[in-house]
Amino acid sequence: MPNIEIGPFKRAQGSIILPGSKSISNRALLLAALSSGTTTLKNLLDADDTQVMRNALRQLGLSVIDQPNHVCVVEGCNGKFPVRDADLFMGNAGTAIRPLTAALAMQGANYRLSGVARMHERPIRDLVDGLRQVGAKIEYELQDGYPPIQISAADIQIKDVVKVRGDVSSQFLTALLMALPLVAYEPVRIEVVGELISRPYIDITLKLMARFGVKVSCPDSQSFAIPAKTSHIVFQSPGELLVEGDASSASYFLALGAIGNGPVRVLGVGKDSIQGDVAFADALALMGANITAGEDWIEVAGVKNANRKLNGITIDCTEIPDAAMTLAVTALFAEGPTRLNGIASWRVKETDRIAAMATELKKVGAIVEEGSDYIVIQAPASQDHWKSPSDGIDTYDDHRMAMCFSLAAFGPHTLKINDPNCVAKTFPTYFAEFAQVVS
Repeated sequence: MPNIEIGPFKRAQGSIILPGSKSISNRALLLAALSSGTTTLKNLLDADDTQVMRNALRQLGLSVIDQPNHVCVVEGCNGKFPVRDADLFMGNAGTAIRPLTAALAMQGANYRLSGVARMHERPIRDLVDGLRQVGAKIEYELQDGYPPIQISAADIQIKDVVKVRGDVSSQFLTALLMALPLVAYEPVRIEVVGELISRPYIDITLKLMARFGVKVSCPDSQSFAIPAKTSHIVFQSPGELLVEGDASSASYFLALGAIGNGPVRVLGVGKDSIQGDVAFADALALMGANITAGEDWIEVAGVKNANRKLNGITIDCTEIPDAAMTLAVTALFAEGPTRLNGIASWRVKETDRIAAMATELKKVGAIVEEGSDYIVIQAPASQDHWKSPSDGIDTYDDHRMAMCFSLAAFGPHTLKINDPNCVAKTFPTYFAEFAQVVS
């Protein structure tokens, strides 16, 4: 579909079973591959980014078998990929290329990794610098600091503390945490230089690594201690692993429950989630949404503010960068400005999300101010100030832009969203599920 026309909607109610978390799915796939034993992954996300990881693992000689009902069975290789020379296409999947790069650099073999044009604009220098500290041989093919990259066989030796910057993407630290246990003949210490953004994503990594038998300790907020390996087996399959529902995907439906009076309930993620993006519900509560939660569900039933309208907030989004995008569009329905701080990482995602969000919000009548690491959104002053852009909302081949702007169909006009199929990256059935709860 070149575009889709939706709305205007007045009400949202119902329940949604969430697809598996992308962050958990791609980490679990790689850990299962590096493990000793067979792992059955349940509720694994079936989307473009996880297919990129699955296909790469198959190219590397592993048995990765998709079964019905989002089950995937992975035969582990005990840390050593059978194929020692491969050219891997990683699409635009940051959660696949970064940890896989680190794991491949430990192999003493030769690999090339590339992706779509946008992937070749997404930085990987901080990870490569970290890997070079332990002897990895990695060269840039086109532009310094960016894919495509060539990994050559090298003798990996960890002689000192491994340092990595944490202020561009937490995925670089995640990659090192998952790969360095393979060569930890002595205890390994990783130190983060500067601010560590998206800390909850590191917590996901640590919790999953523990499920696969490697417990990393944190002597302080900037340091991570990997234990020395005690045998040739490092990661051990847990047998089965259930992937939580995707908390980032939950944010759109939770917002619908506030904007469209609800109740809307998401199933598969709850107050006990290991994902940081469940904190989106707390941000929505600050705006006045009426929220309840259980172990594996969250529900939003309208707004509890006396005027029945959401209120604008100022919030640091360092720990919820993906879900913060949903707050930006939710701000169209709030009284007073909403300011999202700590979102510098938006600039190096699937698109420059600060610029894209500002451009598209202005199209529907919002007043927007953007900075290097923040955005301020003021809703259209009245119903008459809302616009329905004839050329539609552009989505920049970014799944989250398409899903976020579906919420704007609760304005007074029909809304055209261009290239809605870009949601296939993480949530192929999004618009069908959206249609089930809106009226």
